[in-house]
Amino acid sequence: MNYIESNKSAWEEAFVRRHSGWGDNNHKLLKSKKLYFFDEDMRNELHKIDFSGKEVAQFCCNNGRELLSLMDLGAASGTGFDFAENIIEQAQLTTEKAGIKNCSFVSCNILDIPEKYNKNFDFVFFTIGAITWFENLHLLFKKVSDCLKPGGLVLINDFHPFINMLPLPCDKAFDPNNPNKLAFSYFKKEPWVETDGMYYMAGSYESEPFTSFSHKLSDIINALSLNKIKTVKLNEYDYDIGLTDVYNNMGFPLSFILIGELSA
Repeated sequence: MNYIESNKSAWEEAFVRRHSGWGDNNHKLLKSKKLYFFDEDMRNELHKIDFSGKEVAQFCCNNGRELLSLMDLGAASGTGFDFAENIIEQAQLTTEKAGIKNCSFVSCNILDIPEKYNKNFDFVFFTIGAITWFENLHLLFKKVSDCLKPGGLVLINDFHPFINMLPLPCDKAFDPNNPNKLAFSYFKKEPWVETDGMYYMAGSYESEPFTSFSHKLSDIINALSLNKIKTVKLNEYDYDIGLTDVYNNMGFPLSFILIGELSA
């Protein structure tokens, strides 16, 4: 079993073990506030993009809440891709409950998105923690390049690679009396293999292995460039977007928004 197949099993297991009610009220939250599932900086960036009549896609869409939220900005259609079949089923159910007619979801390995989607999208985006599940960013962004129309945009909102150097409060290396202490190499090549569950969805448990990979900021930009995607904006922020708030506002780069454009 390769790491992608193993991760698929781990994510599907996590969803089976999910906290009671996890994701069940997303259809209500979508109606409570425009762009509900994005933070302020993401909302500001998204408002600068004209989505009217555009075809948009989210790669690694999880339960679809962010893609469905993005539909507030007038896109003609949205398509979400994720390999976890049971999580995609929740995305489809949320779509029906929210009464959103122009959004659909596909369960598949992102690297194997069918060719019928080539040159189909004006905008492709990734959110928190998505690209870490891919060992080879060149292959990942080749798929993005294949699926984008010429001049199309890709947006990545994610943890900053620097955060991989910092121990989380659950790590043995974490020292609350010395929060500036770095524990891991920025240049780490070995994968992270974790078997203690997917905490935000299901808490801690002995799980199927989750295998993820560290990528330097240069890895991301170079892989985009090799696939004819020019970085047109890169904003870095001193707050974390999902792991821990203990390092917020300490001067560390903890998250970023990158926008790239495919050569016409």
